[in-house]
Amino acid sequence: MAARPPRFVFFVVFCITIGGLLFGYDTGVVSGALVVIKDEWDLSSTQQEFIVGGTTLGAIAGGLFSGYFADRWGRRVITFLASLVFILGALIMTFAKDYAVLIGGRVVVGLAVGAASMVVPIYIGELAPKEFRGRLVTLNVLAITGGQLIAYLVSWGLTDVHNGWRWMFGISAFPAAVQLCCLPWLPESPRVLVQRGQDDRARSILRRVYGAKVPESTVDDELDSIHRSMRNENATSYRDLLRAVNLKPLIVACMLQLMQQFSGFNTAMYYSATILKMAGFPSTKSATQFSIAIAATNMLMTIVAISIIDRFGRRKLLLISFVGMIVGLILLGVAFIFIVGLVKITKDTCGEYVKCGACALDDRCNWSPGASICALKSSTLYSDLTDNCESQTSRDKAGTWLALASLIFYVALYAVGLGNVPWLVQSEIFAQGIRSKAGSIATATNWVCNFIISVTFLTMTLHITASGTFWLYAGILLLGLVFVFFMVPEIKGLKLEDVQRLFVDRLGFRRRAASRKNSNSSSNSSGRSMSGEVASGLLADSHL
Repeated sequence: MAARPPRFVFFVVFCITIGGLLFGYDTGVVSGALVVIKDEWDLSSTQQEFIVGGTTLGAIAGGLFSGYFADRWGRRVITFLASLVFILGALIMTFAKDYAVLIGGRVVVGLAVGAASMVVPIYIGELAPKEFRGRLVTLNVLAITGGQLIAYLVSWGLTDVHNGWRWMFGISAFPAAVQLCCLPWLPESPRVLVQRGQDDRARSILRRVYGAKVPESTVDDELDSIHRSMRNENATSYRDLLRAVNLKPLIVACMLQLMQQFSGFNTAMYYSATILKMAGFPSTKSATQFSIAIAATNMLMTIVAISIIDRFGRRKLLLISFVGMIVGLILLGVAFIFIVGLVKITKDTCGEYVKCGACALDDRCNWSPGASICALKSSTLYSDLTDNCESQTSRDKAGTWLALASLIFYVALYAVGLGNVPWLVQSEIFAQGIRSKAGSIATATNWVCNFIISVTFLTMTLHITASGTFWLYAGILLLGLVFVFFMVPEIKGLKLEDVQRLFVDRLGFRRRAASRKNSNSSSNSSGRSMSGEVASGLLADSHL
């Protein structure tokens, strides 16, 4: 195999991952837009939550139903439709004249976000050579993080511009238009073409994917592997997902998506400015600037993940990621003890709060730096009331910087593993006949959990304290670490058609893996059965 994929593969992946860029941009831009919209239209907290939640609810539906249509119409058609819907949603939001129209635009964009989050990893995974599949699929996550970073920068730049929020939403139409222009040159997945009986077209695409330097036998082997997989499987409906061979990988995919959201990462991104303001940064502007730094950390560490994922493997990166995130969340909770204290934000009166961080969390209250007291916002006794918490003591300053450092560490470890591996594994572990349907269920699981976490985070900080909330997330990650250790096998370097074998007759495979261990170390045969041998041997790396 060549040291790098052909240029054709990079062009295809670039065009497809524009969907990931739009996914990241449209989920990230709303935080900056809301700052302006809530004042312009005098929105209540509930109305603001619906603007944020509209995209998530649309994504649940888009992710769930796009799998069915991806099997009927192909990956390319779904990508085309998602681009059109992205443009439609951007136009509706840009020219929205009232709140209801804006909500409708957010839901429409959510449908496209859900469809893109499901189809893009699968589309790339089915096109990519197995040696580069991890890196190429993870490029989609890089596009998502890049979209989020661009959204923060655009929001920061347009906040004070007249009708700036309309430009924030409208800009997302341009990448979608670029993707539409690319689509005539995008091939359909060769696995979809084989399902349709179009072997010649599938062979032609595989030849372009592997490049001219690869022998024809490699292409023949890949095509034969797809045919063998299709002959051995009869799974084509949602009911087939209940069969043990399909249910096991479905549980793995859904649990990884659940853990990605229940790790609390998206609350750290959605509310990073709020968290840092709680942590003592002196103004909303400075907290927002540090939020951009956190988003940049996410993107940079995703680049690191791309460079190592096919060498280290999915399972190892997940384990490292879980351990690091647990440490980061524990430290973040400790930092908030210094800043806020272990106090529930449910006091009867503002005067009961003794720290600015706790005072700032209560919507009724503001802090008086001069008097070092918390008072009602409407109070006339203090002329310096503010919702900004400037660090007053060395203890507060230490807590502030510990919060920032632990948050960045937490985000970095998320980006290395849990931020990308669930999407990659989801594109790899299902049989061809049910890959889109199973992927749609896993994607919908992600978005449902996203919605649950995003609407409970601030409430939990009020009732179990900020530290308690971060430690709760750490406890959930500890359970996830145990799940990964016992249930997630290593699948790097395998053909898609061989990955499913890891979930069949688990005891039989482990026995065969042990019996082949010695022979595999002394034999270096490279025939068509090698990938199956590797699939069996790799099971020894997990406790599946």
